[in-house]
Amino acid sequence: MPFDWSEFFDSHSKSIIEEWAHRLHTEVHPLYAERPIEELYWTVGQAMDANCQAIIQGDYTLINRFINKISQLRLAGGFSINLVVMAFELFRTVTLPKLYEETSRDELYRCLIQINECLTYTYHCFIDFFEELHQQELVNYTRRLEADVEARTAELLESQLKFKNLIEEINDGYVILQNEVIVFANPAFCDMHECAVEEVLGNRFDAFVYPSDRRRLGRLCSGGMPAGNGLAPVEYMRLTHSGKSKPTELSVKSTCYGATQSTICICRDITERVTMAAKVREAERMAYIGRITTSLSHEIRNPLSAMKMNLQILQRNLNLQGNDRRRLDISLREMQRLEGILEQLLDFAKPLRLHRAPCDLNRFLPSCVELLESRFDERHLSIHLQLDPAMPQISADPNKLRRAILNLLINAVEASGPRDHIHVISRSVTGESPRRVEFAVANPAAIPDEVLPDIFKPFFTTKLEGTGLGLTNVKRVVQAHGGTVTVETDPKAGTVFRVRLPIGDVDGQDSGC
Repeated sequence: MPFDWSEFFDSHSKSIIEEWAHRLHTEVHPLYAERPIEELYWTVGQAMDANCQAIIQGDYTLINRFINKISQLRLAGGFSINLVVMAFELFRTVTLPKLYEETSRDELYRCLIQINECLTYTYHCFIDFFEELHQQELVNYTRRLEADVEARTAELLESQLKFKNLIEEINDGYVILQNEVIVFANPAFCDMHECAVEEVLGNRFDAFVYPSDRRRLGRLCSGGMPAGNGLAPVEYMRLTHSGKSKPTELSVKSTCYGATQSTICICRDITERVTMAAKVREAERMAYIGRITTSLSHEIRNPLSAMKMNLQILQRNLNLQGNDRRRLDISLREMQRLEGILEQLLDFAKPLRLHRAPCDLNRFLPSCVELLESRFDERHLSIHLQLDPAMPQISADPNKLRRAILNLLINAVEASGPRDHIHVISRSVTGESPRRVEFAVANPAAIPDEVLPDIFKPFFTTKLEGTGLGLTNVKRVVQAHGGTVTVETDPKAGTVFRVRLPIGDVDGQDSGC
């Protein structure tokens, strides 16, 4: 019975496609290995259908269509002609062993001739079409390059002619004004104001000055100075795109730019300098306050201790009744309050020294809540503890950490109204190095915007009673541990004080601070 290609392909097409796709994915080249196997099955299946039609019917229509598709696909993927030819060649490699098993020698010879004719046609058509596409791509790319080079060259020449005397890469902001409008700005000026250059050019300079300083700088930037004259640097607050104000130093000079009278402005960011100066002044002020506080505390503490001791003796020995007993109790209570105030003053005045030991925040937080249970009951407050069970131990000073937690809780109690809810939360912070833990105390009362910047300042308080040192000492203790304390407040959500501490060396060695 003569050999029938239709029966052969009906029997073996599926296995040929599977082996062809598999070998293409694993043996030919890494570029094929990177392609999705589903794509290779699709392309091999299309090629198989085209080869079958060409061999059985002598019709090369499907081959021509397939070459059009595969050429564009492989050119876009960076494949060379040789790689695609090797993929076509796999058809012969996979098919011949199957033909050898089912044909005589003469039939195998005729079959091989038909396969060779099909592949030869495919190779020639593919190479011609692929090279045509490649040449067109090269032509288009060359044209794009030429247009880009021409445009870039024109921009470069214009820039060299206009700005060859200007330094574009200095760290200070550098702008040129004409009639108070910015006609040139270097990248540093744009970065300082969080703007792109197109958002800067064409705008008035005072649009980048904080409103309170615009009037003062108006005359400097108006261009009224004679050419060549400059003024001593002045300080002002610049306005960033996000609405923040930052300290800046401005130097102004008149010049000619493009034959037009212009004003050069050099803007220098002095945030670090201003911050450092403020820290030095604050350190000097705190040292002075510390000396006075220590002196006064010792002078007051001695007579206060004597008065307290005598009142306690009188309380035990006198048979006081009614209002007299209440007056004595009030005197003792106020004496204890004065002692607490003095203790806070001394804590603030003396240098902070940590005696570290392993600490478990999940035990500290509930114990501090229990200590203040009577205060919560007085105001009918609800306390909600939400503790992370995966919290690790930290290295900290137990006494000072406990005082800081108590201060935050007392602050929350005093800020809350009757029957309010206070939340105490702990969690382990992931994704930071060094590893950290966090605890937060939240209450429903918001802090006014005008008060918020001052809440951690010493002796600042909005209460009728209090030293204004509670939050100050919290911040000192947290910072001494290498941590941070932040506050988030919202009229609807309330206030959250969030303390973040490094885990540290849990072996518990003492640390001076």
